[in-house]
Amino acid sequence: MIRVVLVDDHEMVRIGVSAYLSAQPDIEVAGEASDGAKGVELTLELRPDIVLMDLVMDGMDGIEATKRIIDAWPEAKIIIVTSFLDDEKVYPALEAGATSYILKTSKASEIAEAIRATYKGQSVLEPEVTGKMMRKMRQQTQHLPHDELTSRELEILLLMAEGKSNQDIADELFIALKTVKTHVSNILSKLQVQDRTQAVIYAFKHSLIK
Repeated sequence: MIRVVLVDDHEMVRIGVSAYLSAQPDIEVAGEASDGAKGVELTLELRPDIVLMDLVMDGMDGIEATKRIIDAWPEAKIIIVTSFLDDEKVYPALEAGATSYILKTSKASEIAEAIRATYKGQSVLEPEVTGKMMRKMRQQTQHLPHDELTSRELEILLLMAEGKSNQDIADELFIALKTVKTHVSNILSKLQVQDRTQAVIYAFKHSLIK
């Protein structure tokens, strides 16, 4: 029997989901909570197999509740059930430790299947959530030449874009002309460009300069 705790501030949602799940031969609703704080308390008391967690609730939201549960009980399996798919909700929820992420518009049978799959150790994600995570992973692994620039080199690149000469830059930053030339050489090398003009074009192209 899969023991489930429901955490949702909408009573009708809890009643509807609870009724359907209780009718399943392999699922038992062990408890219900109307907000995040009560959800944390109930989960840590009952130690259910699965927690169905709403995201947006008065007081403590589902993200904070998920964090607190995972911090206290890392083995917890939490399914986020929400109406929201925006980045500000998806990423923090999964980073907090949620195992699965499904929508409230899902059919009751789909929620039950997500519970069974998560119980078995699988991660159930809405297709759009999967797409978001893949895009984020690609962005994190994409390494661009300007990522190699030091803060000083970036500062000098911005001054180059303003049309300042090496001597102007040396005077403004109170450093030796030779030091500026070394920085400029390093900038060209790291950006893989031939001259100052190409370096400035690169900076504008990659939005390093607003």
